[in-house]
Amino acid sequence: MIYDKYWECIEACNRCAVACSYCSTACLQEDDIRMLSRCIQLDQDCADICQMAARFMARRSEFSERICRICAEICEACGEECRQHKDMDHCQKCADACFECAEICREMIGIEVSA
Repeated sequence: MIYDKYWECIEACNRCAVACSYCSTACLQEDDIRMLSRCIQLDQDCADICQMAARFMARRSEFSERICRICAEICEACGEECRQHKDMDHCQKCADACFECAEICREMIGIEVSA
């Protein structure tokens, strides 16, 4: 496969983007949207950076690793925010996708991932 170096990361970014888009939409259906405003914003930021990172890697951009570094940072922030909403299944699933994506991005660019 021509994307050997990036394939797993592209897939993780795509899964995360979908989870974040779903989560932000689900958050907008909740009763207290104001309480979820940071979650919604981070979901949207995370979905956007994940989609962009996947596109950069797919075309083997020389900036892929830099984008993935930022992607991991935003995924981590989004995952931490979503994890706080323990009673919302969509947030917990989003957090799982975000943390997985952050880990895979960091591994792909060679940053040690703590266990």
